[in-house]
Amino acid sequence: MGALPVFRWRLAPDGYATRRQLRARGLRPGGQDVAAQLERPRRRREPLVAYLYLVDLAKPVRPMTPARWAALAKANTARRTCPQCRRDAGYVIPPSLGTCVTCAFPDPSQAVRSS
Repeated sequence: MGALPVFRWRLAPDGYATRRQLRARGLRPGGQDVAAQLERPRRRREPLVAYLYLVDLAKPVRPMTPARWAALAKANTARRTCPQCRRDAGYVIPPSLGTCVTCAFPDPSQAVRSS
């Protein structure tokens, strides 16, 4: 792979897009290699880099099948289920706690820390 063309922030020509921009258009890179690079300069640090893909070679996003919807629902349910009390917390359990707030702080005075 040769050197990639590098464009400055907001100066990329038409026909290039980031993954997020492709997704907003209902497209995906579709196996193509990175076509260019976008750099946003920052003070005293290395520049932020975004990879660009050719819009012409992008393919449509694959549609969700019923099996994929079921797998996604199952994964989201697992993220909401407390491993300690086995109840649906009603929210995604934070990895920092590992359990629902009720199990993490059984004493109500510990739930809210005063300064």
